[in-house]
Amino acid sequence: MIVLGMDTSTPATVVGLRLDDGRTFEARDDPTAEQRPGHATRLLPLSHGLLEEASLGWKQLGRIAVGVGPGTFTGLRIGVATARGLAQSLAVELVGISSLRALAHAAYERRPDWPHDAEHGGREGDWSGVVDPPRSSIDGSVADERVGVLAVIDARRGEAFVAAYDNEIELIAPHAIAPADIDELLERVMIGTSIKRWVALGDGAVRYRDALKHPSVLVPDPHSALHRIQASAICALGALAPADDAPVLPDYRRRPDAEIALEGAAS
Repeated sequence: MIVLGMDTSTPATVVGLRLDDGRTFEARDDPTAEQRPGHATRLLPLSHGLLEEASLGWKQLGRIAVGVGPGTFTGLRIGVATARGLAQSLAVELVGISSLRALAHAAYERRPDWPHDAEHGGREGDWSGVVDPPRSSIDGSVADERVGVLAVIDARRGEAFVAAYDNEIELIAPHAIAPADIDELLERVMIGTSIKRWVALGDGAVRYRDALKHPSVLVPDPHSALHRIQASAICALGALAPADDAPVLPDYRRRPDAEIALEGAAS
């Protein structure tokens, strides 16, 4: 099945095309800090470019996968609306993928590269428990070396959208939280799991890295690709997701800024 994947939960416009054999073509537009996100103008051209690169046409798509967030209100609205319009016009399946889960999925795929992603400015710490294979203890048993991924997307308003994963297992469901409260959240989840190490990823982890003070948390270099949502992850998760008739909707996790502003003006 050929899958077109896209994500607009962050300022980046991310598009991928996964072929039947698992190969994935990817394209993205990362605006600078001074630029506005180009979701509305870049999604379709990037998608068309990937189809041309793979010598395919729109009608050869079997499924469209879209990141549903949580993330910025305008970005999610554009991405989901574009994906829904394409799926309807092409009569193909549409599935929604958690953008935070996509961050974690890509990270676990790249686990051997984690120390290299941190060597140019990641928090100082011992990466041996993060990347090494399980080590035998004194009694010969194998120590549990599982590593959790803390996916963090900047939610603005001084908050972050956060979720935690143990590979494909969701330990903390996505929700908005003040960065200063993330350490306490980790303490609670660690009571019920054997995970002792966490890698914090995403543009929220970069922006609020000073608030991630828990000793078990490591943050890769701000320029690491681990912090960017990967189209390959959206496509891979989209290929595996069950298709149903439920509408694909943005996962805002909180009310949009404009709605709150209007309510304040009316009071």
